[in-house]
Amino acid sequence: MRADVESLNAEIKQSLELLRRHLDWDVATVRLEELNARVEDPSLWNDPAGAQKIMRERTRLDDAIGAYRRLEAELADTLELAEMAEGEGDETMVDDAVANLRRLRDEAGEAEVKALLSGEADGNDSYLEVNAGAGGTEAQDWAEMMLRMYTRWAERRGYKVELIEDSPGEQAGLKSATILIKGLNAYGWMKTESGVHRLVRISPFDSNARRQTSFASVWVYPVVDDTIEIEILDKDLRVDTYRASGAGGQHVNKTDSAIRITHIPTGIVVACQSDRSQHKNRSQAMQMLKARLYERELAIREAAAKATEDTKTAIGWGHQIRSYVLQPYQMVKDLRTGVETSDTQGVLNGDLDRYMAAALAARVEGGAGVEVSDLD
Repeated sequence: MRADVESLNAEIKQSLELLRRHLDWDVATVRLEELNARVEDPSLWNDPAGAQKIMRERTRLDDAIGAYRRLEAELADTLELAEMAEGEGDETMVDDAVANLRRLRDEAGEAEVKALLSGEADGNDSYLEVNAGAGGTEAQDWAEMMLRMYTRWAERRGYKVELIEDSPGEQAGLKSATILIKGLNAYGWMKTESGVHRLVRISPFDSNARRQTSFASVWVYPVVDDTIEIEILDKDLRVDTYRASGAGGQHVNKTDSAIRITHIPTGIVVACQSDRSQHKNRSQAMQMLKARLYERELAIREAAAKATEDTKTAIGWGHQIRSYVLQPYQMVKDLRTGVETSDTQGVLNGDLDRYMAAALAARVEGGAGVEVSDLD
């Protein structure tokens, strides 16, 4: 059999094996049978919220198991076709088989990653915060570059991006910014991006063209829906109003429409200045606070494996998850998974899927995942 056929066959089988392992195949197939039986019970919809939860789980398992079985069957058929074509010396048919195997390889990879997005919050929209580390203009410029990178990534996937709040740097860049990314599995994809990101480059702000190291942190948390109970007491809140600092029109900048809410027991602070209406900004900020408190609970549950809060202790050496080196060579390397590429411009333009997929796989294999359903 031709080498490219054998190589593609090996890649597809590896992805299918990982997909089977991520699903915990025997448990998943039994669970799908249970869910199919539940769906046929007319009393299911007596509890609409519970019914929707069951339907979401059933759809996810049915899609994943169906994809595995379809890919396995198509792989067997294609290999049989390739072997027959080689026996007959039909190179055109062999080429067709190779093209089909490449398609199956890509689909198997996509199915494997999709199986990793199994947490109930994974399908939700996501907030993303970027904060510049110490270093003034250098770090603030890096924070703005990162915000652009994640915006480009979201646009590549067809997600919508809304700017919630930003704090411009004194000379250039951003001190901090928060965006809302809307799209299916936005949080599931992005949840492993929280941490410190390190940039090494020749400084555009240094007249001596010296190499500089800059840090910025990313914090990701899901938008939570009304089915998740998060108790927030008015006595635990401090609400401040202020004038929006970013560009937003004459009205925005001359009225105290921006809102900052501090949750006193936890010290969590959220801010919103995206709307001219103070009422709408307050509503958005409360949604962000609810999401932050929910994410905090997830982080506490994961503390035994690796406390997520540890990534925010310092924006600097020893805490970074990824390095972006532009000088003296070109490389972006994830320090958790070892995934790297020399296509630095591609990464800075939003080509991040390889890093996210590897981190998701490592998270599952390391046992760090926590399901929403595990929470009280």
